[in-house]
Amino acid sequence: MTVARSLLLFVVAALAEIGGAWLVWQGVRQERGLLWVGAGFVALGLYGLVATFQPDANFGRILAAYGGVFVAGSLIWGMVVDGFRPDRWDLIGAAVCLLGVLVIMYAPRG
Repeated sequence: MTVARSLLLFVVAALAEIGGAWLVWQGVRQERGLLWVGAGFVALGLYGLVATFQPDANFGRILAAYGGVFVAGSLIWGMVVDGFRPDRWDLIGAAVCLLGVLVIMYAPRG
């Protein structure tokens, strides 16, 4: 159950961080205003909070692993929200990153 909880936390963190960054982007680059930027700041703060609930207590490990989730999640966000179409190299790179997440977070340690 711990791995499933950890994976769920990574997904929630990705939604908060990527969504927050997207809201800031929309507020500034698409000139949607300060309300969008402020909502983005709140979401980015929630990302930081969600990361603290990971079962592993090592900040560096959590953030390093999350980087791989962020890469793959950003491509998915772009596809769903912005109509981005990744090429095979984007997909291969995301798969490599996700493999790295699995190794960093869930490899046996002893």
